[in-house]
Amino acid sequence: MNLFAQRISGLLNISIKYVDNTLQLLDSGCTIPFISRYRKERTGGLDEVQIARISELNDQMKETSKRKETILKTIHEQGKLTAELEKRINECWEPEVLEDIYMPYKPKRRTRAQIARENGLEPLATIIMLQRDNNLKNTAKKYINENVKDEDEAIKGAQDIIAENISEDERSRSQLRGAYRRGAIITSKVIKSKADTDEAAKYSDYFDFSEPLKKCSSHRLLAMRRGERDGILRVNISANDEECVDELKRLFVRGYGKCSTLVGEAVTDSFKRLLKPSIETEFAAGSKEKADSEAISVFAENLRQLLLAAPLGQKRVMGIDPGFRTGCKVVCLDEQGNLLHHEAIFPHQPHNEQIKASEQIKQMVKKYAIESIAIGNGTASRETDRFIKTLSFEHEVQIFTVSEDGASVYSASKTAREEFPDKDVTVRGAVSIGRRLMDPLAELVKIDPKSIGVGQYQHDVDQTKLKKSLDLTVESCVNSVGVNLNTASKHLLTYVSGLGPTLAQNIVDYRTANGAFNSRSQLLKVPRLGPSAYEQCAGFLRIPNAKNPLDNTAVHPESYKLVEKMAKDCGCSVAELIADKDKRKNIDIRKYISDNVGMPTLTDIMAELEKPGRDPREHLEEFEFDPNVNTPDDLVEGMVLPGIVTNITNFGAFVDIGVHQDGLVHISQLANKFVSDPTLVVKLHQHVMVKVIGVDHKRNRISLSMKDVN
Repeated sequence: MNLFAQRISGLLNISIKYVDNTLQLLDSGCTIPFISRYRKERTGGLDEVQIARISELNDQMKETSKRKETILKTIHEQGKLTAELEKRINECWEPEVLEDIYMPYKPKRRTRAQIARENGLEPLATIIMLQRDNNLKNTAKKYINENVKDEDEAIKGAQDIIAENISEDERSRSQLRGAYRRGAIITSKVIKSKADTDEAAKYSDYFDFSEPLKKCSSHRLLAMRRGERDGILRVNISANDEECVDELKRLFVRGYGKCSTLVGEAVTDSFKRLLKPSIETEFAAGSKEKADSEAISVFAENLRQLLLAAPLGQKRVMGIDPGFRTGCKVVCLDEQGNLLHHEAIFPHQPHNEQIKASEQIKQMVKKYAIESIAIGNGTASRETDRFIKTLSFEHEVQIFTVSEDGASVYSASKTAREEFPDKDVTVRGAVSIGRRLMDPLAELVKIDPKSIGVGQYQHDVDQTKLKKSLDLTVESCVNSVGVNLNTASKHLLTYVSGLGPTLAQNIVDYRTANGAFNSRSQLLKVPRLGPSAYEQCAGFLRIPNAKNPLDNTAVHPESYKLVEKMAKDCGCSVAELIADKDKRKNIDIRKYISDNVGMPTLTDIMAELEKPGRDPREHLEEFEFDPNVNTPDDLVEGMVLPGIVTNITNFGAFVDIGVHQDGLVHISQLANKFVSDPTLVVKLHQHVMVKVIGVDHKRNRISLSMKDVN
């Protein structure tokens, strides 16, 4: 049985059998979405979060194993590797403890203690540490040499050795960590020369801040660290020095003689010069890592909600990127999101060409059979929304406001240039806005998630961990929805289980050269897409109107024969089985259990046959801001307004109320009860009613509440 599986099983409280099977599947190249969806029998039905955690712990243990090999080799080369030490290292899986064990053997730079050792003072340090010598001056004279001029210098050098030994002692470090875990305080102070600058204003809450580290929330810690990085704040983590030294003395000082006094002095020196800086650095890094994890988790969840936002679907859409001086960029898209037409209108000041703009919009709506209009939520959004709603059309047209976050990033990207090489950035941006309404997931995968605007200090966290987490989130969302094989862009296909950029491009190239796919099995003709990649991706790709109706479902091709047998046993075709609810009701799925197929897979198959190719996303709802509120100056405390949740953090939710400045509903104002996690109360893009409880014009802050609001 895999040693890693045993440890992970204990840490996660998951059956070792299922952990081991999951690790085998991961090692064989299976993706997390594939394992979660199509290998439930082998994993015991573990979900994506559990499988991702198993994968993460497995990676951590691999790294720890590599570190152990380096440590064992280094100690062995020193000739100091005993059987007991080797056993301790092999059995240790805590990186922190492992480094403590290794510390005394770690190759050192030329420290004060090292110089003292070179001067032959280590035996004297051992004598002092025993704390039994009653005539230390005489003893110290024996260690005077060409590098040690007198007994005082010998004793001082011996104390340096003792201080370093204490700093490398596992007990010292463990004791101090305990003290810091219990009582470490994080403080931040403003650098006086920067206090009155405009740049410092946003950090004013932290000019003289202090609180227990264990209570410091991730957003406060990351804000302080950003202020420190910007040269505005000085941030420090410390515990009670006196108590820490006293605890260390209880470990190493015995008695009240001269040697005991010298050991006590060495303890104090060790703490101040060696241990304290080391432990504080460790806790600074550890607290930052924890804050990063929380912030990344918040960002990933927000991104998931954003990507899975309700799509309008395949309808003809007009996308409008609003503006004043430069006008509104208007594009018309067909049902597949292809650009049919674009032009600019100038209904607002300083041009005020409202009559002309009205005719332009009406003509485009009629000519291109526009069914819905998407208006970006940036500059001139409210004004454009009001203008469009004054127009009357020959047929019903729905009007939506769409987030512009990241649209400018997309419009200037290589992806946009490839899609629209002969169009400028304004047209590309308007296309992105229109497509986001049709299918947020398909459009947003083209943009770096960090540019979408739903994060919390996303530029301050570990970028490698952030990218990995966000990539996994995008992959999970894409595969949970499924992808139309004949319309998906290479960017969307890239995130399909088992594909990646190269195979995604190959699929698009094959589709261009040979026309639409008519079956999933045709994927095997795509260059470099072999059986393994096919197994991973096929279940997540959909082909509407395929000859085999199962090709437009989440039923994996490996289960086609099973479904065909069900249909045959019912005396009908697969298409008739999907269409006839009564026939499906009469199936006893237990009859189809085999060594490879169990109840979880059979249950999933029946659910998919009930709603083949269903989209798990919700339906899109229209929304309208309060027409009487357009700027922060229109806000009055006590006013109740409609809003849209635009971002969720662990300290609350930001809500767009239509004044070009999102307001904050602090976590304490989200409900009439205690809220530990804002995501339990609100979701991204949720339509909510909020009450204005404060407007700070100087700092551009709007405070909102959802308490006692119907």
